[in-house]
Amino acid sequence: MMTRRSFLAASAAALASRVSAAGEGERPVVSIVKTRNGNVEFAVERAIDLLGGIREVTRGRERILLKPNLVWPAANATTNPAVIRALARLMKAAGKDVSIGEGSAAASPFNVRGSEFFRTTKREVLEGLQQYVFDTLGYTEMARSLGAPLVNLHTGELVEVPVSGAFVFPRIVLHRASAEAELVCSVPMMKTHVLAGVTLGMKNLIGAYPGAVYQAVRGRMHDAAAEVEPSGTAAAIVDMVRANRVGLVVIDGSRAMQGNGPFDGTLVPMETIVAGTNPLATDMVGAKLMGFEAAEIPTFAWANKAGMLPARLEDVEIRGEAVETAQRRFVRPEMQPWGAVRRVWATREI
Repeated sequence: MMTRRSFLAASAAALASRVSAAGEGERPVVSIVKTRNGNVEFAVERAIDLLGGIREVTRGRERILLKPNLVWPAANATTNPAVIRALARLMKAAGKDVSIGEGSAAASPFNVRGSEFFRTTKREVLEGLQQYVFDTLGYTEMARSLGAPLVNLHTGELVEVPVSGAFVFPRIVLHRASAEAELVCSVPMMKTHVLAGVTLGMKNLIGAYPGAVYQAVRGRMHDAAAEVEPSGTAAAIVDMVRANRVGLVVIDGSRAMQGNGPFDGTLVPMETIVAGTNPLATDMVGAKLMGFEAAEIPTFAWANKAGMLPARLEDVEIRGEAVETAQRRFVRPEMQPWGAVRRVWATREI
């Protein structure tokens, strides 16, 4: 793992402004667009246009990391490649340097054997796992056609980034590609989650915790976070959001998951794209579309504790579709604290 004094000093100065920049100033804007006749890429472009267009959204930022949710190699539980393709094309047309990064949780046979999931920090396992996920989900070929390099966030050149006022990790280890990105664009699939309630733009950043340090299923991260709050996710999510320059969230609701996500839920035909430059505001709108109130989601409360705004959905300007016309009530996950989950899931390490 590499650390550099100059890098840390620059990061510390930048971090002080990241949370406030996400919450201060004018009302945050979030767009809601329905896909028409399955045209996902058009819906993504329209959602970005409603925010002021790609040049406005990325103004002053050249190095951009797109972060999909590729939790494991199943298309029904991961970000639709069409959403990433549309964003990459828009950004490259605007002259940006675009890469696509992920640190997937699991894949057979790498850290899944039969029905058992394993923790691991082994480089060879993590590298094989991530390449397999990229290949299986079509990201390898898509990235090649776009000229956008893929980054395995589990391994490679890692740096430490300080997090001012951290809840769990005063210093977080990140892949340098993530730490040095001038804009991180989180692109989650709209899903429920048995630990976090929902997995949207902020929760998607859990995939930026490198497995080489925090384990492939983030067992070490969850263990540490559970000492702060029961879900073992919410506080650590907020720390990771603050460790990155999250300047855009695009929620892939072209297909969504309800019930016991992120793996075992059932699909919902939402046919919706949600976008915003404020990660908390965007996630609050996404959760509302799923039928959740903000008070039901622990991550939102911890984000507010960190000083992130908004605190109320009423403080968000919504453009495009009205929430009332796009909303449906998702089947709730059977939520459990990490302390219960860790006794039966990913209990062993390879």
